[in-house]
Amino acid sequence: MKTTAEENKSLLLEAFEVLFNRRDYVAASQYWSENYIQHSAHIAPGRDGLFNLIRTLPDTLRYENQLVVAEGDFVIAHGRFSGHGRPAAWIAADIVRFENGKLAEHWDVLQDEATAADSASGLPMFGDNFPSQTGRAD
Repeated sequence: MKTTAEENKSLLLEAFEVLFNRRDYVAASQYWSENYIQHSAHIAPGRDGLFNLIRTLPDTLRYENQLVVAEGDFVIAHGRFSGHGRPAAWIAADIVRFENGKLAEHWDVLQDEATAADSASGLPMFGDNFPSQTGRAD
């Protein structure tokens, strides 16, 4: 099944909601290819590597999306992962290649979200506000 760039954007956002926010692994398996290729250095290979990582994180884990762009089979999502038990939320650029309507391959760039005191530019990394001490935007 060939999907359009717009369909891929929608599929990615649905997949992230189902896996990261709802923790519905059965439903998530419908979005991720059985042959999923993981390029992230901190996640074990394959769909099982990703799902098993999420299982180890607190139930408070949340994904928020700010921007999603797509061209052909590739989608890039700019988002925030918070509630993972670390001092700062992660700001991520997730790059996904789709194949047959499923997430087939993934790369990411992760960075701890800067506070107002840490921001050389004086601008927040995500949204319009800097994070509070809890790791969520004020």
